[in-house]
Amino acid sequence: MSKEQSRIPVSKVSRAGKFLRTGLKVGGNYVKHYARTVGGGDVDQTALDEDNAKDIYDALGELKGSALKVAQMLSMDQGVLPEAFSKQFAKAQYQAPALSAPLVVKTFRQYFHKSPSELFDTFDMKAIHAASIGQVHRATANGQALAVKIQYPGVGNSVVSDLNLVRPFARTIFGWKDADLDVYFDEVKDRLVEETDYKLELKRGSWLSDQCRDLPNLFFPTYFPEYSCDRIITMSWLEGMHLDKFLETNPDQVTCNRAGQALWDFYNFQVHRLQVMHADAHPGNFLFREDGAVCVLDFGCVKEIPQAFYASYEKLIRPGLLEDEAAFYAACLEADILREDDSPEDRAFFEGLFRDALALVCKPFYSQTFDFGDTSFMDSIYAYGNEVGRMPELRKTKAPRGTKDGIYLNRTYFGLYSILASLKAEIQTQRYVPVQV
Repeated sequence: MSKEQSRIPVSKVSRAGKFLRTGLKVGGNYVKHYARTVGGGDVDQTALDEDNAKDIYDALGELKGSALKVAQMLSMDQGVLPEAFSKQFAKAQYQAPALSAPLVVKTFRQYFHKSPSELFDTFDMKAIHAASIGQVHRATANGQALAVKIQYPGVGNSVVSDLNLVRPFARTIFGWKDADLDVYFDEVKDRLVEETDYKLELKRGSWLSDQCRDLPNLFFPTYFPEYSCDRIITMSWLEGMHLDKFLETNPDQVTCNRAGQALWDFYNFQVHRLQVMHADAHPGNFLFREDGAVCVLDFGCVKEIPQAFYASYEKLIRPGLLEDEAAFYAACLEADILREDDSPEDRAFFEGLFRDALALVCKPFYSQTFDFGDTSFMDSIYAYGNEVGRMPELRKTKAPRGTKDGIYLNRTYFGLYSILASLKAEIQTQRYVPVQV
C-alpha cells in the first residue's frame, strides 16, 4: 500500500494548480531529455516516458477521482499508451495513496454523526485497498465481516472540472479532435457521475447481484443499507486473491478455465439477458479463489444498454454477417459506422476498416469454444490498434463514427479478453449468446 494522504485538493483552483505544476515538471523532463540528446549521449525515449509517467501518476494519485479513474481506464488500453505509461497507470487498478485516519473519521462524522468505532464493533483504520474513487476498510458488526468503501472527499463534485483538465492530455497523447473528445468524455462523465453516487451503486449492486447469483462459480457481496449513505457503502467481506496473486499460486489450467468461464458467463448473461452490465472489467474489481470461483466486488460503474443499440450490436456479432454484403452494409448504417452521405472513398475505407475490426474482436463468438491462451489473438488486437491509430484517414474525419453507447461495451469486452488471456482460459463461448454458431 502507498503512503497515506492527509489531505486531497478539493477546490477547482487547487486541482487545476496541481495539473499546472505537473505540466511544468513534464516540460522540465523534456528539457533535460533533449539536453542529453544535444550532448551526444545515447538517450533512450523509454527513460523520458518513465519520468513523465511517474510524475503524471503521482499527481493523479493525489487528486484521485475522475483524473485517476481515466488513468486506470487508459492503463487497460495496452498498445495505445507507451509501455511506461501503461505500467505506471495500472497501479490505479490496485493501489493509490490511502486517506489518513483523521480524514476517515471526519467523513464518518459528516454522514453518520458517529466515528467508525461507534458505528461498528471493529474497524481497521488502515485501508485494505485504495483506488481511484474510494478506499476499502475491514470492519465487523454483529458477527458479520464487512467491507466498508469510503469515497474520497470532493470526488463527486469534481468530475466535470477534472475531465476538462484531463482533455489536453488526451488530445496530446491520442491526437484526437474535439468532436471525438466530446463523444468520449460525455459518456465517461455520465458514468463517473453515477459512480460517485453510492446510493445508486447500492441499488444497482443489490439488483445485479440478485439477477446473477445463480450463475455457477460466482460470488457477490450482500449490501447493508443501514451502514451506507451518499459517500459510504458497506457490504459483506469476500475472501479471495487479486488476479496477479492468484496467478502467482500457479493454478492448474482446469482451475483457470473455471474462473474464465465464470467471467465469460457473467458478462454475456448481463449483456444479452439483462441489457445492463458491470462496465468496469479491470482486474482490481475481482477476487479469485483457489477453486477457480470468482468474487465480483464493485458495481459502481454500470452501463444500461438501450434497446435500440442492443439490437444493432446483436446483429454485428452474428456469425455469417461478414459474408452477407447487404446485411453488413445495413448493420454498419444502423451502428452509425457508415452514413448515407459518405463519399465512395469514405464508404470503402470505413467499411473495410470495420470489417477487419469485427473479424478480429468477434472471433471468440464464431466458434463453440475459444482458447484465450493463444497469444496471437491479443497480439493481433494490440497490433491492429496500433495500426489504426497511425492511419491519416482517421485524423481527417469530420466526426466520430459509431455511437457513444458502444464505448463502455467495447472497453468492457476488451478488459474481459485481457483477463481471460492472463488466465489462458479456454472458454465455451455460446452460453447466453442469442444467435448460436
